[in-house]
Amino acid sequence: MAKRDFYEILGVPKNASDEDIKKSYRKMAMKHHPDRNQGDTAKVAEEKFKEAKEAYEMLSDPDKRAAYDQYGHAGVDPNMRGGPGGAEGFGGFAEAFGDIFGDVFGGRGQRQGSGRQVYRGGDLSYAMEVTLEEAAFGKEAQIRIPSWDNCNTCGGNGAKPGTKPITCTTCHGHGQVQMRQGFFAVQQTCPTCKGTGKIIPEPCTSCHGVGKIKNTKTLEVKIPSGIDDGMRIRSAGNGEPGTNGGPAGDLYIEIRVAKHEIFERDGDDLHCQVPISFATAALGGEIEVPTLDEAADNKLGKVGIDIPDGTQHGKTFRLRGKGIKGVRSSYPGDLYCHVALETPVKLTEHQRKLMKEFDESVRKGGAKHSPNEETWGDKLKKFFTA
Repeated sequence: MAKRDFYEILGVPKNASDEDIKKSYRKMAMKHHPDRNQGDTAKVAEEKFKEAKEAYEMLSDPDKRAAYDQYGHAGVDPNMRGGPGGAEGFGGFAEAFGDIFGDVFGGRGQRQGSGRQVYRGGDLSYAMEVTLEEAAFGKEAQIRIPSWDNCNTCGGNGAKPGTKPITCTTCHGHGQVQMRQGFFAVQQTCPTCKGTGKIIPEPCTSCHGVGKIKNTKTLEVKIPSGIDDGMRIRSAGNGEPGTNGGPAGDLYIEIRVAKHEIFERDGDDLHCQVPISFATAALGGEIEVPTLDEAADNKLGKVGIDIPDGTQHGKTFRLRGKGIKGVRSSYPGDLYCHVALETPVKLTEHQRKLMKEFDESVRKGGAKHSPNEETWGDKLKKFFTA
């Protein structure tokens, strides 16, 4: 069966521009791609896909198109003049076919005008420890991070002084090669030049052919007030450099809040243990507790709390608005003060005598002085008599 005219297959006139030929091929390839045609139409679509692919492969190459225009199918018959091979025609067919795959399957790569793939640089992570006060009120800090500068020896091209990079002989400078499997043509990064399109015969001895030297730089970082342990701050463009002119990655600063001597943080709330004496718990009084809301230069503020008489160990006092205002909060949390009854130690003989007399006096008073002890005793009796 005689082959159809390539221009007829793509639906373009013989004087069509390269861009018109490419657009027509893209449209037909999308329409007849095997993955978009199933069932009864699959076989017909596959044949049309192959036919359009062959037509574009020939007409996208200037030499093949000229031979076809002059001699017809005989001018491009591989049995008569040698078929395409290696990376021949890469800038035409392979580029458009790669675009088709990107449209059908959602391609991720980015391409420069030269056809080389560009890659975004990797992200970096930096752990920063801050105090609870710094996390609560924010701070400005300086950190030292890795940076990559152009090599002064080679000027950034990676070649030994007096030499220069040459075009890759495998991909001819495109950074990618074409692999064929049946009627499919798949592009992949060139294994020789790793996608750069260049080969360096004599690498620079300073940067070993990379073109960049790893240094360090100082970065100003603003820690927002209310930040919490485990949160991250993103610094755009301060990660590793991209490949083939791709964008740099980002730097993520991970916050680690150091353990505080007094407070424990729970979200926007603060908790602290407040030791009080036996006499204060029994008689009541006023005590001062530390706060963060007036802290300056790492010095805590303070506020008074009225302790009612008969306060028991573990009682909690809640101070509203004395916590931390988180980065996403509209108002600060609370401060919870947990009473810790302090038992006297190292008593003198006189103090011990007074304590015993006091204890005997309390016991004579019965349950009105020790309601919890009376309740606990009743529970024990029920337990042992059950």
